Amino acid sequence: MRLLVVEDDPTISHFLVKGLREEGYVVDLAEEGPAAEEQALSATYDAILLDVLLPGRDGFGVCANLREAGLDTPVLMLTARDAVGDRVRGLDCGADDYLTKPFSFDELLARLRALLRRGRTRALTGVLSHGPLAVDTGGRRATLEGRPLELTAAEYRLLEVLVRRAGQILSREEIADAVFRAGEETPSNAVDVYVGYLRRKLGADAALIHTVRGLGYMLRADGGAGEERPGGRA
Repeated sequence: MRLLVVEDDPTISHFLVKGLREEGYVVDLAEEGPAAEEQALSATYDAILLDVLLPGRDGFGVCANLREAGLDTPVLMLTARDAVGDRVRGLDCGADDYLTKPFSFDELLARLRALLRRGRTRALTGVLSHGPLAVDTGGRRATLEGRPLELTAAEYRLLEVLVRRAGQILSREEIADAVFRAGEETPSNAVDVYVGYLRRKLGADAALIHTVRGLGYMLRADGGAGEERPGGRA
């Protein structure tokens, strides 16, 4: 699962990003309000950990703007402010939960798991279905025509991002951001290699993953040729 951490304190952000990555999450970091909004609206996240005191725009404003834009990603607000009025304001602007600093990392993980179980209002953390594929994002499992797929962690993340954005062309950079952890050394052709691995595991349904020459990959449910050119079939 992919998280966005919004925190401008380098000590706290390092602690959060390192700890969450060790728990198996893919984590991106934003350090100011406007950048957080841009990242949250341009990528797909399962949850956002949002500090209140941020440069550029505070967390209350960021959360309110994201909700006004129609984004329903779960938001866990983090702040040193523990007054009831601040907690109420955070919840009223659209946050799903509120955790005051200093906090236990175990408690943060527990609250995060609870948010992910509840998921978005449209149950993004339930089962995502596309054609013969079903992805259980809570259990991090996938099936093909009801049969379990044996996937590595990276293969699972690749399949999940393809299913979440089925019908959209994903660049190799977008896929790499979703599949591989930041700072992880990967060869330049890592995305192509993992697409190949996943296609082999899909067997007769490998053509669900289409190559769009010069742009990247997309998941479609109509089968057919495995490669397209922009604007039409090869």
